[in-house]
This record gives sequence, structure tokens and C-alpha cells, in this order.
Amino acid sequence: MSGLGAYSAFAALQSADPQSPSSSISATQSNKESDSIQVRYPVTKTSPESYDEIGQIAPMDLKNPSNLKTEVEYDAETNCYVIHTRVAGVDVCTPFMLSAAEYNDYTLRKSMQQYYRERNAQNFAENSKSEFNFLDMQFSLGPLEKVFGPGGVQLKTQGSIELNMGLKHNKLDNPALPMSSRKKTYFDFDEKIQASVTAKVGDKMSFNMNYNTDATFDFDSKNLKLQYQGKEDEIIKNIEAGNVSMTTGSSLIRGSTALFGVKTTMQFGKLTATALISQQQSESKTVNASGGAQTTPFEIRADAYDENRHFFLAHFFRDNYDKFASKLPYVSSGVSINRIEVWITNKQGNYEESRNIVGFMDLAENVHIGNDHWISATAQQNPMNNSNSLYAEIKNGYPDARNINLVTQALEPLSVYGIEGGQDYVKIESARKLASSEYTLNSQLGYISLKSKLNADEMIAVAYEYTYNGQVYQVGEFSGDVTDTDQCLFLKMLKGSTISTSLPIWDLMMKNVYSLGAYQVQKDKFRLYIKYQNDSTGVAVNNIPEGNISNQTLLQVMNLDRLDVNESEYSDGIFDYIEGYTIQSSNGRIIFPVIEPFGSHLAEKIGNAAIAEKYVYQELYDSTLTIAQQVSEKNKFIMTGEYKASSGAEIRLNAMNVPRGSVVVTAGGMTLVENSDYIVDYAMGVVTILNQSIIEAGTPISVSLENQSMFNMQRKTMLGLDLNYAFSKDFNVGATIMHLSEKSLTEKVNMGDEVLNNTLWGV
Repeated sequence: MSGLGAYSAFAALQSADPQSPSSSISATQSNKESDSIQVRYPVTKTSPESYDEIGQIAPMDLKNPSNLKTEVEYDAETNCYVIHTRVAGVDVCTPFMLSAAEYNDYTLRKSMQQYYRERNAQNFAENSKSEFNFLDMQFSLGPLEKVFGPGGVQLKTQGSIELNMGLKHNKLDNPALPMSSRKKTYFDFDEKIQASVTAKVGDKMSFNMNYNTDATFDFDSKNLKLQYQGKEDEIIKNIEAGNVSMTTGSSLIRGSTALFGVKTTMQFGKLTATALISQQQSESKTVNASGGAQTTPFEIRADAYDENRHFFLAHFFRDNYDKFASKLPYVSSGVSINRIEVWITNKQGNYEESRNIVGFMDLAENVHIGNDHWISATAQQNPMNNSNSLYAEIKNGYPDARNINLVTQALEPLSVYGIEGGQDYVKIESARKLASSEYTLNSQLGYISLKSKLNADEMIAVAYEYTYNGQVYQVGEFSGDVTDTDQCLFLKMLKGSTISTSLPIWDLMMKNVYSLGAYQVQKDKFRLYIKYQNDSTGVAVNNIPEGNISNQTLLQVMNLDRLDVNESEYSDGIFDYIEGYTIQSSNGRIIFPVIEPFGSHLAEKIGNAAIAEKYVYQELYDSTLTIAQQVSEKNKFIMTGEYKASSGAEIRLNAMNVPRGSVVVTAGGMTLVENSDYIVDYAMGVVTILNQSIIEAGTPISVSLENQSMFNMQRKTMLGLDLNYAFSKDFNVGATIMHLSEKSLTEKVNMGDEVLNNTLWGV
């Protein structure tokens, strides 16, 4: 029985009981003649005056004020209950009394009313849950559950619809127009729809639809897919209709990912068959990075120098670098390095050309000596083994230092002078000698550039021989100088296994070389500009409007614009492209002809210490890169421009919103792995090669993709059948046949726009 029905029956029984107190009181009162006028529609009294009036509320009456309260108090002397109607604790009418039986009857009636109200509210809440919802509909399948599985029909809609309607009236007082054309009234409609519909029939069939009128591309505005998913033991494994994709097990016949049609997958025992009937909504495209070069813009910040890759061979070459490179392409150094051996920490396990070595920081230094124990032995500043007393003292006074196992013990007495292992010298067991293809040498300016960047804990040391002003000098020991392979070589250390900016060796790492991230850069159309982010204007400008350089571009200040296209000394506003000195085309690196372009060199050019303090980024050269990058108020120099390279880390596909999964990258015929060897920005159409070994080797890179930009201009039909027979989990035989046909846009086909009608098959 429902709550309302139960309450009505209870009230009827109560009113029919002649023994009830309420009925007796009513009968008594009905016999009395009233001295008041009986209204047709009585109004509830403000305060109850009898038992029957307690708790009565007329439907059309207003509610009592909140300060008017009816209270019940028990009188122990009379064993009765007194009803008071009070306002602020003061009785506003005469109290009346109820016997114990009347009060029990009153409380029972009140509790029953509260109970049935709660039951009615509960029934209403349960009924409201099962109400029909247009946005989330659910129906039972009944007997069809045997076909589609349990779950019934579920249809859920989400999204928003916005419709703007208006009326526009234009009046144009143009005497050149007729009167009927001067006034125009028309309706203006604008709709925005972003909706998605998800439907399921049992647990086998599903339907998804997305509609977005604000999509950037038309092929993104509508997307729908109907799918039937069969059970494991059923012949029909999958049926898809709408936006589908077709992939095959063959690397030569790839299929397509942007299709609109029907695809089904069926299994007959060990044979799996996939069939397709669709319309192709894209065109296949291949981008070859080793073919025609691409012009690519770049932007490099001053703090992005190529660290742990380029090293001066001695402080002599660093101190004179600005002077030697001041007249490029003519180098006035008088130095010619004849031969060199480069040794690094062996982390490749290659021991074909390995030796035990000991690298010394102060070897061959005359001025920049880190420890006062070594005394300069010559007035010549150019490096040589006898520039100071280090080489002779170690070679003659510590013969046990030739044994790699005794180096630490043999050189321990030097610790009293502050000469410590790992700082002043480093021993490396089975160090690897680099092949000439693993580095490049600038024989006149005295620095080397490694093809692979060193890690922070790796060490590099060298031995070289050079000619300076007609005389031959040697630094370190060549492997042929010490024929016993068990003995250590004493070498000039360029970088230790620990980094300390307080040591002179910190300055041997070049901080004026920047990488473009490209290889085989071409001189044609190469442009480079140096700019400063001006806080007052909010834009990057190509000059500093203060000091002695206010009328010069930063390119001129950095000595990168001294020459014109004919290499005459005339500034033409274009970067001086001098191969091997200002740029390395093979690996795409920019080299400044000054050692500290944004530091001491800029301060010298400005010529005013107070002005230079605002602009000079000296922390870039005196501190580690991590610390220098935190000085944001000085890190405002950027290098911008564009280059034309035959290959690079970034390959632009010249296509927007590329279908996911359609990009295949090969290097030398080998298929690369996405997110391991390369990553793809599908929205912008850019492939970034992550495997640096592929780029450094110059391997031709080919990228195949599907372009949806012009699919609406073509009508292509694709049919396909892919078969696969699994003899075992390790042995499969497959066959594929694909047919692609295209319908011409016009009856007359132009030369070069012939339609396609191709069939590919393979086993």
C-alpha cells in the first residue's frame, strides 16, 4: 500500500471509531449552538482552542510567523498536558488542557503523519530515477541479448548546442544605387555544435559519433564509427563502419589510416581474414630529408652554448684567440698543428687502441698554472713540455707513475704542495684513442671539436706537435714515444672528471660555439642575426642603444659582420659565412671569432663600465651553465635566422594535422621506432629525430605519411583483403591485395593529373 493510501485508510478508521476521544468531543461541540457567524470557507485560527484544532493548517492559509510557537507542558498535579501558544515566551491566548489519553492520541497521529510523509518522499525519489532521460537512454533487449550480449541498449549524449538568431537591417544612402537596393533586411543565423554520442547494444556492438562545427579542418568536424566486437570463439571477430583504418602485416603494402567505409575481421580456425571497402580521405606522401634541403628557422639563446664538446689545447690559444681571429679568413697565429692524439675515458669497451694515461692540468702551461709548485721554466708563452717544471719532475722524479696501479702512491708526496688526484691530475686505465673521424681540429687556432659530447664524469687529454714561427714544439707524449703499452702516457688534460670553475682548466672549454641542430648546412640562404631583448620596448632589437656600440648591430660588435660577399672589409649586414672559422657546415655549428662574446668582449666594446654592467652576461663564462641560466636579468641575448640543410634533427612534413599512426620513418632502408628513434608532432607536421647517431652518420632519412589537406578535392576508392595463416606462434604466412582507384574531377583530364587505378598484391 502506498503512503498516501495507507494514511487515508487510517484516517477513515479513526473517524469511524465512536469510542475515540476526538469523535466524542466533536459530537459534544456539534450540539452546541454557536454564537458566531459560520463562514463558507473558514480560516484556520491563529492558535488552537480545542483538541481538534491542534496541528490543523488550511491549504490556502499563510504560514504562522516564526516567533509564534505552540508548546506542550506536562502538569504533574493534574496528570494533564497544557497547550500554550506563545510569542517570545508570553501566552497570546488562553491555554487549554489535554488528558493523558488525548495527548497519546495526538502524538500517535503526529508520528503517523511524519512516517507516511517519509514513505511518500522515498517513493517519489525512486520513481524519479527511472524517469525517461533523453540524454541518457537505457532499454532492455529482451530475447536479443542472446545475439548482442547482456547490457541492453544504452544511448548517451553529451555536448552543447548554441544557436544565435537575429535580424539585420542595412540602409545605404548611395545615390548611385536604385531605391530598392538601398535598404536590405535579412535574418542572421549562427550555430555552434559540439556534441558526442556514445551508444552500446549489449556488450558486442558500440557506436561513437563526434560533431564539432568549430573544428579547424573539415575532416575533423565529423567522426563516426559503428563497431561490432565478436567473442573469442565466434567467426566474426570485428565489424567496423564509418571512420576506419586498414593496416597489414606487410611493410611494403601499408594500407591507410584515414578511411571511411566498412571493415571486417573474421577468423576461420588458424586463418584470419580482414576485408575492406572504403573511400580514402587522404593522399600518400613521402618526404626525403637527404634530397632537397629545407629552409628552417631557428632561435638560440645565449645560454645554449655547445658545452663539453669544444676545447682549446692550451691557454695560449685561448688568450690569443681574439687576436688570431680578428682578420678572418686570414689567421695571424703563425701556428700549424702537425699531428695530435686525443684520449678519452673508455666507456665503449673498445680496447683495440687503448692505453693507460695520466693527464696533468698544468702540463705545458707558462702563465695559467693552477699550483704554485710548478715553476715556469721559459719566457716563451707558447705551450711545450718544458714550459714549466711539471713534465721533467714527474718524468725523472716519479718513475713509478708509469705504472697505472701505483700512480696514486707514487704521486702522494706531491699532496703536501696541494697537488691532488682528480683535480691536478687524473689517471685513466685503458683510455680510448679517438679516430680522426671522431673529432675535427682547427690547426691554426688551436682547438678541437668532438663529434660526440662528453659526459660530466668523462675526461679528455691530448698530445700534439705543432710548428710555431718555424720551430717545432711538443705537448704531452705520443703513443709511439712510450712503446711499452703497460706504461702510462703523460698527457695534457683538457677536462677532468670533476668540474670546478675556480681551476684554470675550466677556461679551456669553449663557450662561444652554438649548435643549429642541423647537418650539411648550405651557405645559400643562410642568415644569422643577434638580438637583445629590450625591456623598455618589449621586443628584440639588433643593437644596444648605449655606449660606443649604439650605432652598430650586435652582429658587427661580435666581429661576425666585417666582410661583404666578396670578402672585402665592408660591413653588409649579413653574417660572414667563413667555413671552418665562423661556421662548421658539416655539423651545423656557429663559432664566434671572440672568446667571450656576451661577456668581456661586449664590455670592452661598450667602453663604459656603468653601462656595461646592465648588459654584460659575464656569469655565462665564470659559472657553470646551470648557475648562469638562473641569472635571468642578463640572459636576454638571442640568435635568430634560418638555414638550408640537407638533413637535420627536425624534418618538416609540409602537412597539418597528420593522421596518427600514418607516419613511417626509415633511415637507410631500416624502419625506425617511434618515441625511441623519433617523435612526431602530428598537429604541426614535424618529425624530430632523437637518434643522434643516424644524423651524425649522414644516413638518408625518408618519411612517408598521409596528408588529409587536399582529400576533399579527390574521390578515391580503396578495396583491400589481408589474409594471415598462423601455423604456430612463431610461423605465419600472409597475403595482401589492395586496390586503389580515383575518379577525375572533370571529364577532361589534364596532363600530369591522371587518375589512379592501381592494384598491389604480395605474399
